[in-house]
Amino acid sequence: MSVQLRNKGLVAGLLAYDSRLMTPDSSEAPRAVHVLPWDEIDTVLVDMDGTLLDLAFDNFFWLDLVPRVYAVQRQISEEQARGELVQAYRALEGSLAWYCIDHWTDTLGIDLRALKWQHRDRIRYLPRATEFLAMVRARGKRLLLVTNAHREVLAVKVECTGLDREVDEMVSSHDFRAPKESAEFWQRFSSDERFDPQRTLLVEDSLSVLVAARRFGLRHTLAIRCPDSSQPARDITEFPAVDGVHALALTQPRADG
Repeated sequence: MSVQLRNKGLVAGLLAYDSRLMTPDSSEAPRAVHVLPWDEIDTVLVDMDGTLLDLAFDNFFWLDLVPRVYAVQRQISEEQARGELVQAYRALEGSLAWYCIDHWTDTLGIDLRALKWQHRDRIRYLPRATEFLAMVRARGKRLLLVTNAHREVLAVKVECTGLDREVDEMVSSHDFRAPKESAEFWQRFSSDERFDPQRTLLVEDSLSVLVAARRFGLRHTLAIRCPDSSQPARDITEFPAVDGVHALALTQPRADG
């Protein structure tokens, strides 16, 4: 799942729900440009939903569409359905089950795969995301997509965006039986991929994932302030942050530049 809760995954559903109550950054002053030390980075790990792809789709899916279908199925109001679902979402927030389409399909009795496919036209890149990816690869950096999305959900998004052609490898936390928010994920992932944490950058919109990565020892982290194009940018002080990867595509010189 992927919602703007505070994590994501169901964060998407919850993320959107919380973002309606969230206090945005009220400052209208121009954001300072964050310059990355590319000569100190060999590997770039980039999140999918809310970093490359617009989280607006996931927030719509989990907070509007699923409650609508659930309400019809249970013969209750949409508001009651949304309340019940958000409570169920929160109970598993941050766990691998939270991101598991099999779990929610079985729990809710809704064919979520078919529902995602029916509304796939809403899946889209955030501004200049593919430019950012091309810039990273042009610099000769190893580029891995690292997501909490279930492989079946990943397949739908790849089908719609061709994202697999933009990165060197695609990694799902489900392959390691632990969400990115956990120490277990980073231990298992690093054993499998053998990257140097001191020369690796993570670009991510989930603060809880960034915290876990920092605790693991990842030297370079960058947060995304605006994962959902329909919501205002968040005020993030815990990590270096940009509104979106478009800022990096615009401000970072190209490899041949």
